[in-house]
Amino acid sequence: MRRMNEARPIRPDIGAGRLAPEALADNFSDIHPPLEAHEALVEADRCYFCYDAPCMTACPTAIDIPLFIRKIQTGNPTGAAQTILSSNILGGMCARVCPTETLCEEVCVREVGEGKPVKIGLLQRFATDHLMEKGGHPFVRAEPTGKRVAVVGAGPAGLSCAHRLALHGHEVTLYDAREKPGGLNEYGIAAYKATEGFAQREVDFVLSIGGITLETGRALGRDIHLADLRRDFDAVFLGLGLAGVNALGAEGETSTGSADAVAWIADLRQTTDLASLPVGRRVVVIGGGMTAVDAAVQARALGAEEVTIAYRRGQDAMNASAYEQEIAQTRGVHIRCHLQPRRILTQGGHVSGIELERTTVEDGRLVGTGEIVTIEADQVFKAIGQSFLPDGLASEDAGVVLERGRIRVDAERRSSLDRVWAGGDCIAEGEDLTVVAVEDGKVAAESIHAVLSAQQGLGARIADAVSGAVEALSPGRM
Repeated sequence: MRRMNEARPIRPDIGAGRLAPEALADNFSDIHPPLEAHEALVEADRCYFCYDAPCMTACPTAIDIPLFIRKIQTGNPTGAAQTILSSNILGGMCARVCPTETLCEEVCVREVGEGKPVKIGLLQRFATDHLMEKGGHPFVRAEPTGKRVAVVGAGPAGLSCAHRLALHGHEVTLYDAREKPGGLNEYGIAAYKATEGFAQREVDFVLSIGGITLETGRALGRDIHLADLRRDFDAVFLGLGLAGVNALGAEGETSTGSADAVAWIADLRQTTDLASLPVGRRVVVIGGGMTAVDAAVQARALGAEEVTIAYRRGQDAMNASAYEQEIAQTRGVHIRCHLQPRRILTQGGHVSGIELERTTVEDGRLVGTGEIVTIEADQVFKAIGQSFLPDGLASEDAGVVLERGRIRVDAERRSSLDRVWAGGDCIAEGEDLTVVAVEDGKVAAESIHAVLSAQQGLGARIADAVSGAVEALSPGRM
């Protein structure tokens, strides 16, 4: 094999406080400053309010986009927010993190005709921020039904499901393994996309509907068990997310300085002092998705001097959108493609570089060329996907069928086990998007509500029939 750019021996350098507090604050400021009221009116006026709006079809939660924009245009941002939240209760976060450039805005008639879509995401944020700043909750719970539902996982799918069930009058107990709710929105989103503690403010907003009891630090299979939940509740929803991280399978993977990008981003999101978070001078991120981009951009924002994303296929095959790739590149991240990791080089047990092999595609298959490229690094992040850990579902009596390593569900998000539904990244159809997880939770909640309502109706009919029979047998009727 031919080797190129062989790494020189270097002293690993991972440290904190590389940048001044002012520079850090600027680097982690809101990537999309919100629209002012006048700007929102001008932008709303650009909408054609299409009758067969393609933007609405492209939205996984089917928000009535023309209607909410019309309400903004007529000076009713509160009404606009109600329209948004009736379809997507996490509309505030989705306005910040949704890849609108590949969803609603990609099919906007303005984009197709002029190459400049209506800024749907920013308009959605304008409306939802307005309502949340105003305070209160836009919806009122139905009368209590007496039915109880357990929701496991307080991420986007679980929060969406819990809110919709509470709205219908059911009592919900919401469990999460971590100490803070929010799931991906709290622990996995780049800090510059959701600033000023927005994830927790949105959780508080969702829970303010009432009827939801939150229990954190409670993991399925450790603190709570599916058999017990099925016994104690009328229905169960599983929004477990993806807790496992795929391994590189490369020599030196466990060396000091080699880290899981997901865990590192979670640490960054929870730190109260960015200047205290160590980062290398030379950072390499392996992967081509959103996690890889988020890790790379934030490493650069913390003061890393050289940050490289290494991806095994071509740039057009990256899961990160073209827009996200552009963010990375404009912030000083190098994207190098057709490179797959072979081994992590070490010096004294610490990462000193990474050895990669050039790849090519032959007959539709990715193959190595034998050419080796070495990149100096003192920190390597792996971001090559996550996997579902079926904790609490492994016992023989659990009965939840997996498909492609995740929970199999039907169109209503019912699992194979009676009275158990699931949604979000943990299901076979999961798409690793907040907005898709929100839709899963909503669909499951409506299915659960229909089942519980039918049971309640049957119970009432049986009670009436029994009452009638007792009355017929009473002494006065005989």
